[in-house]
Amino acid sequence: MRTPEQRKLLDEVRKVAKTGSLIPAEKIYIDQLNIYRAQCRKAGLSKMHGLRHAYAQRRYAELTGRQAPVAGGPSRKELSPADRKDDDRARLQIAQELGHGRMAIVAVYCGS
Repeated sequence: MRTPEQRKLLDEVRKVAKTGSLIPAEKIYIDQLNIYRAQCRKAGLSKMHGLRHAYAQRRYAELTGRQAPVAGGPSRKELSPADRKDDDRARLQIAQELGHGRMAIVAVYCGS
């Protein structure tokens, strides 16, 4: 969450979900996924998970001042020790913003 508006929206979603899922009890995951995809198509949207990749890569550039490895930036192996520390901080921040508990998941979005 980066803005008060995002926090407010998430709080509203939590009220709906309570301690459960946003998938209705009478549906299974794949059914709800198909509904989601159909609604996205209806709105002219596709490949929505790609938005997470784009966000992570844009955020990586904001936090480090360089492109993510997957977008043409240097790999972790090519970074100086100081830049690796910046890379670690950025990856941890991005992982938290994406709702993941593991920094390693950011490699899927940004490269390694």
